[in-house]
Amino acid sequence: MVKIGDKKISADDFYKVLINNLQLNLDEEAQRKVYRSHYFLKEFTREKLIYGINTGFGPMAQYRINHEDQVKLQYNLIRSHCSGTGNPIPEIDCKAVMLARLNTLLQGFAGIHPDTLELIKDLINKNISPVIYEHGGLGASGDLVQLAHLALTLIGEGEVYYNGTIVPTKDAFEKEGLKPMEIHIREGLALMNGTSAMSGIGMLNVIYAENLVDWSLMASAVIMELVQSFDDHYSTPLNEVKHHYGQNAVSKALQEILADSKLVKSREEHHYNQKVEVDVLVEKMQEYYSIRCVPQIVGPIIDTINYAREVLINEINSANDNPIVDWERKNVYHGGNFHGDYVALEMDKLKIAITKLSMLCERQLNFLLNDKLNNILPPFVNHGVLGLNLGMQGVQFTATSTTAENQMLSNPMYIHSIPSNNDNQDIVSMGSNAALACKKVILNSYEVLAIHWMTILQAIDYLKLEDRLSSRSKDIYKNLRAVFPVFKEDHPHYKEVKAVRDYIFHNHIDIL
Repeated sequence: MVKIGDKKISADDFYKVLINNLQLNLDEEAQRKVYRSHYFLKEFTREKLIYGINTGFGPMAQYRINHEDQVKLQYNLIRSHCSGTGNPIPEIDCKAVMLARLNTLLQGFAGIHPDTLELIKDLINKNISPVIYEHGGLGASGDLVQLAHLALTLIGEGEVYYNGTIVPTKDAFEKEGLKPMEIHIREGLALMNGTSAMSGIGMLNVIYAENLVDWSLMASAVIMELVQSFDDHYSTPLNEVKHHYGQNAVSKALQEILADSKLVKSREEHHYNQKVEVDVLVEKMQEYYSIRCVPQIVGPIIDTINYAREVLINEINSANDNPIVDWERKNVYHGGNFHGDYVALEMDKLKIAITKLSMLCERQLNFLLNDKLNNILPPFVNHGVLGLNLGMQGVQFTATSTTAENQMLSNPMYIHSIPSNNDNQDIVSMGSNAALACKKVILNSYEVLAIHWMTILQAIDYLKLEDRLSSRSKDIYKNLRAVFPVFKEDHPHYKEVKAVRDYIFHNHIDIL
């Protein structure tokens, strides 16, 4: 059981609820804050003009709404903004959106009725998620279109994911004995006017990215063994003179993975403790950058992920709608906490960092496939007859193509503001677009990394190095070989790529 509302929700809480499917519970004190906020707002608005309660929305806020039409106003807002298009966002992403919105509303600054939060909690626990679409969010006035589809589910309309299929919301509610939420005062606006779509998807992006980096770093370590790399480039003395957390974390991780390897070489033993008399060295003095500079390349990627996680945690634990209902100060504040710039910028930075990671994987892959570079493997790590068999030649095209797509997708959304809403929203964050593009880059990178790992496995077997690998590398080798057996004769690889991709996506290894 995961309790939220008593403290800041964490990335680990998201992992437990979304990946491990643990049940959710709401803190009682947080619920009391929600009650106080709701009933304060109800009294406060009797004689006052409050945006989105007794006024229209956006540029139509100049129009006052009569008391008898205020409930209808909220329903109109929800239904009119359910205009998402494109592909449905995957079910787990929609569940992440609900979790992010639930935690934000638990802060007690929305004036929403507590029953709505209970309904969201029940939907999460019963694995019922709103069907939300890719296109529509500008990220200021929040994720209006995406969150409208969440609100539509809560009023018992639209469609949901239920038991692995998409069904009408009313059918799922009837089967589970759920009742749609009741509009009391501003439930529609409180649900929609925030950053929870970009933030929920963004938190999943961070979880996926952390695992991706671990698997990539493990691949780099095994390549160092394949080429019998020197050990000084990942040593503490070399890396500690650069004062970056990520670089030194990578250095330490590589040292731990390779501690008992029988393949990596000591610089001191080979070059310092014995006299070298030949004029031309057979072995490379230093490895290619894609091997030698892993701490310097992966380090900033780790730092980027860590900062993105911090920003997302702050956002999801914040009140990010408008207006802010402050029952303790007995006031309502109008502003723009729905603006998603913090999240949008981090999603753009994260996708750039992960694109660089996919480029590193692609370069390491190219090194293994090009016999003129590595000088130890046949072309395309071909176990068969050269010329007749093709080895890993075909899958390289897929890795190269997918990496190129990542490079194109790395164009930032953060700076692509287009005025909308009769120019009321004259500068926007495009945060939900940024989060979705970032997710695409991360998933693409898993595919590149899967092909990379397949090639590494073929290389290990060709060189017959299994028994000389570090114990950590050997365990990974055995686990992946159970998914992707060694091959000599050519055959279709697309199902194997998917199998390896799925394995590394779903199996987390603790490297960093």
